[in-house]
Amino acid sequence: MKTIEIIIRGYVQGIGFRYFVLERANRTNVKGFVSNLSNGDVLIMAQGDEEQLEDFLERVKTEHSYASIESIKISNAEEEVFNEFKIKL
Repeated sequence: MKTIEIIIRGYVQGIGFRYFVLERANRTNVKGFVSNLSNGDVLIMAQGDEEQLEDFLERVKTEHSYASIESIKISNAEEEVFNEFKIKL
C-alpha cells in the first residue's frame, strides 16, 4: 500500500472537480481525500497499490470535460490509514 500527495494546479475549482475525483477514486478503489486549497489548487491524498494509483491518476488527468490542468505535483506521503475516499471542506 502506498500513499501519495497530489497537488493539481489549473482551472480545477468551481467545476465539480472534487466530486469527479471522488467518483474516480471509488471506481479505482483508491482511499484518501480531496480538498480545495485557498490558492486555487486542489490537494489529493491517495492511497492504494501501484496499479490502482496509476489508473486513478490517468483518469483524473484526462477524463474531466472542463478542467484545464496546468501542472501536477506528486510526492510520497507519510503512511496514514484511510478507510474511504472523501471530500474535505
